[in-house]
Amino acid sequence: MTSTRSLIVITGPSGVGKGSLVKMLLERNKKVWLSVSATTREPRDHEVDEEDYYFLKVDRFKELIQKNGFLEWAEFAGNFYGTPRAQIDQKISEGRLVLLEIELEGARQVRKSFPNSLHIFLAPPSFEELEKRIRGRGTDSAVSINRRLNRAKEELLAQKEFDAVVINDELEVALKNIEKLMGL
Repeated sequence: MTSTRSLIVITGPSGVGKGSLVKMLLERNKKVWLSVSATTREPRDHEVDEEDYYFLKVDRFKELIQKNGFLEWAEFAGNFYGTPRAQIDQKISEGRLVLLEIELEGARQVRKSFPNSLHIFLAPPSFEELEKRIRGRGTDSAVSINRRLNRAKEELLAQKEFDAVVINDELEVALKNIEKLMGL
């Protein structure tokens, strides 16, 4: 199955390799544009406004919600996150393939507001491998790891909601499968 759809959503559990695959995809395919999300959280030291995120004040974010300015949005840990609709529409009108790397709830919202989008679920070869990857990062506390693993169990159950499932066992093979689905 190849796609002529302009909006592609990639979702999968933490640790499955979404970031690595998206980076490789963007390096190899200049026609693909990765959407920049908006957030109300404070920027981290290395983050650049309009590159890493659009850093917005809460009032501005809520104003955009009221004006239907987001394809999807959610609140996590007291901060808002969302995908600005205007940038998506602009890039699609320019003939670009627009890629969203978002979590499950956001993907569900996008399906409702942009029903012709292509939804790809990135899955690990096994839950045990996913756990090994998350623990192997060495960046999370035990509590955080357990939270990620519990969330991953829920997310893996949602695979049937997606147009395609790509198993990320080998990065290059997974990337080629994603490119084929996107028609690249």
